[in-house]
Order: sequence, then C-alpha cells, then structure tokens
Amino acid sequence: MSSVDPDFLATQSFTVLVPVYNEEESLRQFVVEMNHYLAVAPVATTVLFVNDGSTDNSLPIMRDICRQDARYEFVSLAHNRGLSTALKAGIDHARGSLIGYIDSDIQTTPMDFLALLPFFPEYDMVTGIRAQRQDSPVKKLSSKVANNFRRLLINDGIEDTGCPLKILKADYARRIPLFHGMHRFLGALVQLQGGKVKQLPVRHFPRFAGTAKYNLWNRLWKPLVDTFGYRWIRSRWKNYEIGEQHSHAAS
Repeated sequence: MSSVDPDFLATQSFTVLVPVYNEEESLRQFVVEMNHYLAVAPVATTVLFVNDGSTDNSLPIMRDICRQDARYEFVSLAHNRGLSTALKAGIDHARGSLIGYIDSDIQTTPMDFLALLPFFPEYDMVTGIRAQRQDSPVKKLSSKVANNFRRLLINDGIEDTGCPLKILKADYARRIPLFHGMHRFLGALVQLQGGKVKQLPVRHFPRFAGTAKYNLWNRLWKPLVDTFGYRWIRSRWKNYEIGEQHSHAAS
C-alpha cells in the first residue's frame, strides 16, 4: 500500500469531473458526499460538473451549487451527446494536473479518491474495481460478458473498465481521442501512451435515486462494437517524444 506523498500533492491541482444527465434527485446529496472528501482532501481540488444536455432540473441545480461554493464549477453541453463526449468536454475544460472521474449517482464515494491518490506520481492512472457490486443481476451479467469480451480482444488487463472512479494525470488524459465508447477504454488508452495503470478495489453502493440510463443494448452490444473500433485505433496509434526544443515563447 502506497502512502501519500505530501510534497508531490502540494504541487498538484485536482479536477474531479462529474458527468450529469438527468440526475436532479441525487445532485444535492452528491454534493454532501463530495464535501466530506473536500474537507480532508490532500490536494487542491475543484469539482467540474459536465451537464450532458439534461432535460430535467439538473442544470438549475448545478448553477445554484456553483453560485454558493467556489470549489464547484460546471460546463453544459448544448445537446445530449453521451458519456464519452461529456468526459472529453470535461478533460478539455479541466485545469488540474490530475483529473478524476466520478458519477453523480453516488454508487461510488468521493472518499475513495483518498485511496487512489497515494499511487501518484508512480502511476499515470489509478482506477477502481467495484467490490461487491450493488447492481441488478442483468446489469452485472452484461458488464461481465462485455468486460470478458473486451479483455479477450484487446488484452488490456483492466478488470472493471466501467468503474466510475478514476484518476489520470492530465498529460495523459488530454491525449485521449474522442470516439464512440471512449470512456470504456481509458485504461487501455493510457497504456497505449506508455503509461502505467494501477487498479484498486473501491466501495460500491445501491443507486441513491433516479434510474439507470443504460439498458441491455448499450451495456452489452454497443461495448462489443466499440471494442472493434478501439482495435482499429490501436493498430494506427503513434507516440512521440521531444528530443530537443528551442522556443522564444514567453514562460
């Protein structure tokens, strides 16, 4: 078990991305849970809501939260574009040197960021594995089938690609391309860049309120299709390193 490196974290900033699509019933309780983490956070943290074209009262609630607390910010997409696009928009607008991700349905707890943070800077991404999942049998079965199929085809070693609790170094996150299903391959995309990924068990809870936005179609069939898309990207992926540079740009 790694221990927190206070010297490293003192020089970092952490942006937590929270994609939101029609979560009016859970948002205020999510803030209660997030504030527990913020009270003991070992690194300067900003919470960035990404409204993915919600059609309920989520956006007004986010506006109110952000007006009352400067630690909270939001961006709002003009239309619903799905989780991958919401995460990419959040990455593009995040200012932190570390970028986290958590869902607003409170099935994972922000307090578990405290378990992930100590593994930086040794690792470039730390991702959770949901222990004792509190989901329906259909949801757990479809996830298991999709995860096993993905690992068979791409052999990335990521046990729980759908776990909504992750932290990445921003340099790696910003090089991730946007494509359908991108959120399912974050660990693999960090590995493509030569990054090191650590996986840890995290807690999982029943949904606080509302209903899941996924069904058997988008939890099983679409991930299988997206895996072939990722294989195409992987076959054409290129990395580069700067050997020398001269610039007159202002520091």
